[in-house]
Amino acid sequence: MEEISVTTGSRIEMLDITSQIRSAVSKSGTQEGVCTVYCPHTTAAITINENADPDVTADILMKLNKMIPPHKNYRHLEGNSDAHIKSSLIGNSAQIIVSEGCLQLGTWQGIYFCEFDGPRSRHVWVSIK
Repeated sequence: MEEISVTTGSRIEMLDITSQIRSAVSKSGTQEGVCTVYCPHTTAAITINENADPDVTADILMKLNKMIPPHKNYRHLEGNSDAHIKSSLIGNSAQIIVSEGCLQLGTWQGIYFCEFDGPRSRHVWVSIK
C-alpha cells in the first residue's frame, strides 16, 4: 500500500490525482490486477470523471453546492454537514483495472480527490493487487 499526500486550497474542489496513482502503479511493479484508491476522510471523496475539460469539474461542484448547500439548518454542530453528505454521495473509493502495468482508464478519464471541507492536508491510500 502507498500513501499519497494531498493538499487542498479551497473549501470545495476536485484535484486530479491521476499522475500520482499512475506513479504508485508503476512503483508497485504490478502488471495485471486492480488498483484501489481509498479516501479515509468523512468530508472528502474519490471519483473518476473527465479530465480534459476543467469545466466538467466546475459544473459538478456547482451542481453539488446547489443540491447540497453549505449552512442550511443542518443539525451537525461543526458546520460541515454538507461536506459529509457530498462525500457520502460521491463515495470514498474507486477501483481501476491494471493491465500490462497501466491503469485502464478511458481516453478522457482521470481520478479525482474531491475536497468538500477544505482547505486541508489530506491523504489517499492506494493498494494494487
